[in-house]
Amino acid sequence: MPEDESSRAFSSLDRYMEAIAFERRLSNYTVRNYRHAINEFYSWLREERSWSGDPAEIDGRTVRDYLIESQRIRARRTVHNHVSALRSFFRYLLQHNAVSHNPFNGLTLPKLPRTLPKYLTETQMRKLLDGPMLLLDNESIEPFEAWRDRLVIELLYGGGFRVSELVALNYGLIDTDRGTARVRGKGGRERLCPFGKVASACLRKFRQDFAEKTGYADPVLVDEKHARLKVRRVQLLVKKYLSLADLPMDMSPHKIRHSYATHLLDNGADLRLVQDLLGHASLSTTQIYTHVSVARLKDAHKKAHPRG
Repeated sequence: MPEDESSRAFSSLDRYMEAIAFERRLSNYTVRNYRHAINEFYSWLREERSWSGDPAEIDGRTVRDYLIESQRIRARRTVHNHVSALRSFFRYLLQHNAVSHNPFNGLTLPKLPRTLPKYLTETQMRKLLDGPMLLLDNESIEPFEAWRDRLVIELLYGGGFRVSELVALNYGLIDTDRGTARVRGKGGRERLCPFGKVASACLRKFRQDFAEKTGYADPVLVDEKHARLKVRRVQLLVKKYLSLADLPMDMSPHKIRHSYATHLLDNGADLRLVQDLLGHASLSTTQIYTHVSVARLKDAHKKAHPRG
């Protein structure tokens, strides 16, 4: 690839990355995945098409060939995610007159297998929530760690937070009396998250005993050095208490969010209300949880009814 064309292509990519990170406020994880998808496509173009580096040269036949080859080496979900990133990138290039059309528009993708989200039952959630206090009673962990860990799980389940939203919480974003938090979710969309009286009581206890001098801008969830808790630490923390409660180890903080949504619907919550609580842009994203509830009803009917 000639140096001027190469630098121009990657300059466009860098500007796009800045745009989705700072203007659209996508998460660092999403930005990283988008960059990876585009770089993978660029590498394929250089190796298989002797690409000059000009995005305007890329046509529909080229992207269809890329899709065919991608399906041989990648899972269908990954292919969908890569094409989504590339379609968004070329939309940006089109808006800035770097290309005359978006070659990823109208591309037919492989169908995704229909899978229902995994979740914990209400009984399983109670076992998970009990874990930190059990370890404290056994003097296996210090009070700070026990109450912090309990607070993490209570907030995940009580508020249905994404783990990135959870670790971003500052005290100034929380109204403990009302049991609500202001959260900025995907796409920079802000919502009000109620997290319930039990999580509120846990938060008051934790702040009173271990974070009394904290202010508006201080993080709610911290490590032993009072630095903001990282996403990976929350993931490992959840695994620890899953193991303690002898629960499935393929659960995760995000599957606690699935449990939150499923239990709301099971107990009569309106679908659109759950959509707002989860911060979903589209109702269709939330509707998968109705299938979970229906599947449970059908299973109960099959097991209990004479004609099941």
